[in-house]
Amino acid sequence: MPALTTEQVQAWLDAYIEAWCGYDPGAIGELFDEDATYAYYPYTEPERGREAIAASWLEDRDDVGSWEASYAPLMLAGDRAIATGKTRYADGRTFSNLFIIRFGDSGRCSEFVEWFIEQPRA
Repeated sequence: MPALTTEQVQAWLDAYIEAWCGYDPGAIGELFDEDATYAYYPYTEPERGREAIAASWLEDRDDVGSWEASYAPLMLAGDRAIATGKTRYADGRTFSNLFIIRFGDSGRCSEFVEWFIEQPRA
């Protein structure tokens, strides 16, 4: 795979948000390689495989309209990207997010690690 571009990573992040909004297993699956890994926390065992990742998203859903998010690429290196952003919930919680993403030859994610921290409330 040629080196990633900011536009490719941003398109993937936008599709990630869209898939999260719709909870469509097909849209979720399209984000990931067949044998991808997805770690919700950096030091826990990741979900393994496209189907397991989609199933895990569907197990713990956020209500439609209860959140908004925006993410953008921060750094790119070969087939890897680091993205940052914010997720804001209607109940007032706001999280700072950092994603470490590796892309496969397909352009789909092959490895995803999520880091997040809740911001103090004002």
